[in-house]
Amino acid sequence: MAHARRKFFEIAKISKKAGAAHMAVKYINELYKIEYEAKELTAEEIYTVRQLKSKPILDRFKIWLDKTAPRVPPKSALGNAITYTLNQWKGLNSYCLDGRLEIDNNSIERMIKPFACGRKNWLFSGNTKGAEASATLYSLVQTCKLNKKDPYEYLRSVLSTIPNIKEGLELESLLPYNFKT
Repeated sequence: MAHARRKFFEIAKISKKAGAAHMAVKYINELYKIEYEAKELTAEEIYTVRQLKSKPILDRFKIWLDKTAPRVPPKSALGNAITYTLNQWKGLNSYCLDGRLEIDNNSIERMIKPFACGRKNWLFSGNTKGAEASATLYSLVQTCKLNKKDPYEYLRSVLSTIPNIKEGLELESLLPYNFKT
């Protein structure tokens, strides 16, 4: 849904007067408002809220899209936004089928951003050992995040601790989920 909203939002942002793009943004913002209000509910409760509140908005939005599409030049920015939304309609509605699903994939995209940014950098690992070291580091950082530990603080502390390890101390105690700062 975030991709569909962005297409309409970009048009509305440059448009001087309220028009079709503003209307589309209004529909989508209503859906996001419902999600925001329901974020603390259980999956079952979210499902119910979506059936009662989101589904009628989606139905009205679809009717509006179907009515507006023929009146807009298909190659215009608004035409492209409408076409994209209609082509993705089934997927854009799928979050209503299960309360565990999110309205968009923004949280996943934020989680994988470091990997997407690092993809080209990994070409310069040099060799297999360099790639393994990078993979270990990324794994440690992600494990820190999952265990609600600050990756920077963890790495700083562990890297200063390792040289002072006495024999017999288990390295496993230095893993993010076992580590005590």
